[in-house]
Amino acid sequence: MNLPPATNRRALLGGLGLSAAALTLPGCASYGGFSFTEAIRRLLTLSSTRAFDRLLAENGFYESQVARLQLDQFLGARGGILSSILTSGIVKDRLFRGLADVAATGAERAAPVVADTIRMVGIQNAAALISGQPTAATSFLRNNMGQRLVEVMVPEIGDALDLVSDPVVGPALSALAGTNLQNVVYGLTDVAEETIWTEMGNEEAYIRENPRSTNDPVLIGVFGIA
Repeated sequence: MNLPPATNRRALLGGLGLSAAALTLPGCASYGGFSFTEAIRRLLTLSSTRAFDRLLAENGFYESQVARLQLDQFLGARGGILSSILTSGIVKDRLFRGLADVAATGAERAAPVVADTIRMVGIQNAAALISGQPTAATSFLRNNMGQRLVEVMVPEIGDALDLVSDPVVGPALSALAGTNLQNVVYGLTDVAEETIWTEMGNEEAYIRENPRSTNDPVLIGVFGIA
């Protein structure tokens, strides 16, 4: 699969200012001296950092069980269109790898947008998010972003699909697209978006359950007593 020279994805993440320990933010509610607003921002920052770090690593989307499930659903929704192409596990795996690379291209564009939103979004009821469900903060952020990730990823994924020249993946994409490549672009964007939010939610739940693993005194202080 021939795509533009890959960005060093770990270097990209390092340049996003996603370090939770570096945040110094005002809070509106607190417990024991710990700001609930700051804790939510740190929770979202660390959750997104870990999720993108894994997804944007080499073969990250391809190796993600969440992404593979989403790709399975994406391909399965097209019924028998691919039946003449996916004649072996090797071919299907190659298609999965190619589509995962395209989805990762969109996720690269999404990472700084998520980081910027975390820094800027108004958190009206941090205490409720602290005591909420395991993925409450991620759901809050997703609701506030609306279709923003789709908007920023669609052009990136469309450009990446245009550049696919793999002799196996190319014909499969042509079969998927028919006369409407835009359907494939939006389908893969949905895969990328759902994967990002699910992985972030998984990371949030883990941090809530294991705050000491973060070595962050604010997260330990708040979620150790929440």
